[in-house]
Amino acid sequence: MDKRIKESVGTLLAHIIKIDNRDVEKEAPLFCKLMGESFDCSTEEAKGFLTRLVHSDYDLEEHLDIINDALCNDRLSKMHVMEQLNHIIYSDKITEQDYKEFERIKDRLFTCDVKK
Repeated sequence: MDKRIKESVGTLLAHIIKIDNRDVEKEAPLFCKLMGESFDCSTEEAKGFLTRLVHSDYDLEEHLDIINDALCNDRLSKMHVMEQLNHIIYSDKITEQDYKEFERIKDRLFTCDVKK
């Protein structure tokens, strides 16, 4: 499960970089720092992961399901994921789409708490 959550959180963070068409080289240091702090990723591993993600298709909903399943009863960890997402958003020009996507993801991650 650790590998799946690592990949899913990485995909979530890379998602903002991708949808905003941000400069991967400029965003890579922050992405690598966040992945290193949370998952003990090396800079090379995290940068390779980011580069691969921004150039590929992925199902964000599937990754949000994985995060939700893994952290369903752990609100503190979910807040940490949202804090990391917020760091990515604020690392460059913030758009209306960023706000909407943040809110959508927040609602999606915390729905599990409402169901129980």
